[in-house]
Amino acid sequence: MKYFILTMVGLLLLNTTAALITVFRKPRSISSVLAWIMTLLFLPGIGFIIYLFCGRGIDGQKVFKLTDYDKKMISEIKQKVDQDNLKASDSLDINLLTDARVLNKYFRNMDASPLSKRNNLAIYTDGKEKFEALFEDIRQAKETVHVEYYSFFNDRIGNRFLTLLCDKLKEGVAVHLIYDPWGSPGADKKFFKRFVDLGGEVAPFITSKDTIRKTRLNYHLHRKIVVIDGKIGWTGGFNVGDQYLGESKKFGYWRDTHIRLVGASVFSLQEIFIMDWNASVGHEEQKMAYLEEYFQFAEDEELSELSLQIVSDGPDSEEEILKSGFIKMILAAEKSVWIQTPYLIPDDSMINALLIATRSGIDVRIMIPCMPDHPFIYRATQYYANYLHLRGINVYMYQNGFLHAKTMIIDDEICMVGTTNQDIRSYALNFEVSTFIYDTKIAWQLTKIFEKDMEQSILLTDEIIKKQSHWLRFKQNFSRLLSPIL
Repeated sequence: MKYFILTMVGLLLLNTTAALITVFRKPRSISSVLAWIMTLLFLPGIGFIIYLFCGRGIDGQKVFKLTDYDKKMISEIKQKVDQDNLKASDSLDINLLTDARVLNKYFRNMDASPLSKRNNLAIYTDGKEKFEALFEDIRQAKETVHVEYYSFFNDRIGNRFLTLLCDKLKEGVAVHLIYDPWGSPGADKKFFKRFVDLGGEVAPFITSKDTIRKTRLNYHLHRKIVVIDGKIGWTGGFNVGDQYLGESKKFGYWRDTHIRLVGASVFSLQEIFIMDWNASVGHEEQKMAYLEEYFQFAEDEELSELSLQIVSDGPDSEEEILKSGFIKMILAAEKSVWIQTPYLIPDDSMINALLIATRSGIDVRIMIPCMPDHPFIYRATQYYANYLHLRGINVYMYQNGFLHAKTMIIDDEICMVGTTNQDIRSYALNFEVSTFIYDTKIAWQLTKIFEKDMEQSILLTDEIIKKQSHWLRFKQNFSRLLSPIL
């Protein structure tokens, strides 16, 4: 027994030492350090296996290896956008709000993301309507269809989507498809075989490759992008799966937000797609060039003077560009900050921005789902919902199914629609894309949608929080401790 106890103590000391060395070997946020130390200490052995696959990070790997050719073509694409902007009236710059100009400059400096001034935009909040409109655009495709989704399920809508893509291949349209295997159950080689046999190109995102050696399991492609004939773009919150059409008994109606774009802003989506594709394919000959046919201007009559900026971000970047953009929006608010997000797990900087806003008299409202799709994440969301409510922020719990929209509206003037949740994973671990729209009409549309959703929501109150059981409070607090690695 004596030797057994000494052995166990020795193993615990070894585990503790190894945990400290492992966690502190690379720069991390304090919250992430504490979360990983807890995991490694309280799950001896198992914690290291979890860390091996989920905690080691990109480790400075260059995910997007841009050649001189890539840099030259990206620069030329931005010049094309700038040239198209000259067709917009001079009054557009004058009317562009100061906060919008500052945010635009920040993104351009940090991400080289160009502002596009001539676009058309349509908002979709219902899955069936979104997919019918998307499929109609694909049916009209003449040259190219590029598809990129976090989730591409092997279910009814997934098979219908794939069949449509196969039909386009038979018509001679070139089709490329990127997906994240982690988020796409059943989307294996067998599922894509008919697509590939017809000449379709498919690639699992780079973070699924060489998982054992490079251990990038915790880093996912969370973008949703479709580009058709180089001039129609789709992006937002909907993935490809039956549940996104409200056909899941568990979730019921699926409330999301997606946008259809026409205009030079689509060039940014196309550029992101090409970069993601080239990073994911295994051989040089599979890489896509920046062909002229991939970047086509729409007809003038299809466009209006609508300014927007498409911004991408991921864990390969040292800067959390999207999160910083959100904070800049919040701190610039003079009247209101309205946010919809399925996951509410903000870091300290985002919490501080929200609290500064509400203590400055800004109307801060956050809408979250009333049900979980991931238990730990939802309990952490509940914790932060309670925390922010008790500090003066209005939190609404959507009751008509599952809320998956990722939007932000500032002063009914500036807004955002994207793939980015208000959680640490989206800030630092996922590859995301969001559209920042500098147009009062679009902001007003999103405001009306938010108000309609409020009619089907319950406002979180002190009484609701008091009724939460001790066991539920424990789960919330425990999940909150793990939030930096969820």
